[in-house]
Amino acid sequence: MRKYEVMYILRPDLQEEATKANVERFSNVITEDGGEMEKVNEMGKKRLAYEIDDYREGFYVLMNFQSEPQAVNEMERLMKISDDVIRYLVVREDEK
Repeated sequence: MRKYEVMYILRPDLQEEATKANVERFSNVITEDGGEMEKVNEMGKKRLAYEIDDYREGFYVLMNFQSEPQAVNEMERLMKISDDVIRYLVVREDEK
């Protein structure tokens, strides 16, 4: 398994339940495919550096986990088609 870090930004106008549901959904994609969640940091609403889709702020979430590449591909696919995700970035952490 490889180590990954993903940061994604959810729409700021989501209800708290919808935000929690999205965080849980993306975490479950990893764990259902045999991955291990190391840390989920819900950073809260922050101002964006520039306007994205008419939003000036977003709800930031940072996840650190270990998984196989196919789980990451599935999570990226779901983030891509989700209307609730404004932006996301997945980074593989190198072993040192």
